[in-house]
Amino acid sequence: MLPLFKYLVALTLCSCVLTIAHADEPTSAIRVMSYNIRNGVAKDGENHWEKRKDFLVGTIQQYNPDLLGTQETYGFQRDYIAQHLKGYEAFGVGREDGAEQGEMTALFYRTSRFEKIDGGHFWLSETPEVVGSKSWDSALPRMVSYVKLRDRLASNRELTFFNTHFDHRGKQARVESARLLRQRMEACGKNSLVILTGDFNAEETSGPYNAVFADNAPLTFLDTFRTHHPVKVGDEQTAGGFVAVKKGDARIDWIACSSDFKVLNAEIDRTSRNGVTPSDHYPVNATLAWPNATSISAISSN
Repeated sequence: MLPLFKYLVALTLCSCVLTIAHADEPTSAIRVMSYNIRNGVAKDGENHWEKRKDFLVGTIQQYNPDLLGTQETYGFQRDYIAQHLKGYEAFGVGREDGAEQGEMTALFYRTSRFEKIDGGHFWLSETPEVVGSKSWDSALPRMVSYVKLRDRLASNRELTFFNTHFDHRGKQARVESARLLRQRMEACGKNSLVILTGDFNAEETSGPYNAVFADNAPLTFLDTFRTHHPVKVGDEQTAGGFVAVKKGDARIDWIACSSDFKVLNAEIDRTSRNGVTPSDHYPVNATLAWPNATSISAISSN
């Protein structure tokens, strides 16, 4: 055990490092995470939910997001995460019945920071308000959950947070889903900024990607990862099959945001133990700044 003096010195140095690391980060920066947590009923052997759930929650806690979008989430997984992530509100329903049946696109938001104004769900189909509906060539019902939030750390500015999971088989369904989602984001974007998380089962050169990120002025949306990493260098795969080894560049998990946001950081998290990750997807993270946000360094200089 360190003597008290050495402990205090170490603590002071650690605090200085953290201050320097976040010197240019606005006080109201928003930390966002998107995470396909792998459904908890899959027969995954040593990677079954019961054997990895604490590791997964710890990985979320390590990043400490303000907003978290999850995919492939069953009700018992939503509840476990909510139980162990103190200070968050969970919002999600089953895609089969709009209640507890089937996978959810459950999202979480930090309650000390955000006040919920509104929220809801819609299905990625030709009848989006019909619970459990599917269309086109979709293999399964797919849906979107969203909440409109007021940010107490940013002068009560408002944002709408969407979370989704596109179909894994239906090529047309993914394109049509992207178009529908884009329409909904544009409608919300007229009155608030937008943040989107999800597993899109589509890569950067795909039709769904182009539909989401189409430059339709005055409302455009940023791919946070590509904005922060403008040059594609490979090894950007986000579905790793529980293995931390980089195997390709199929980046199918995205975080998008209104172009008014400033992207401060965006990364793929390959946290692992003995080469094994907490899910068969890697979580993706982004740190965003509100327009005209004040940085910590600016405050300290006044």
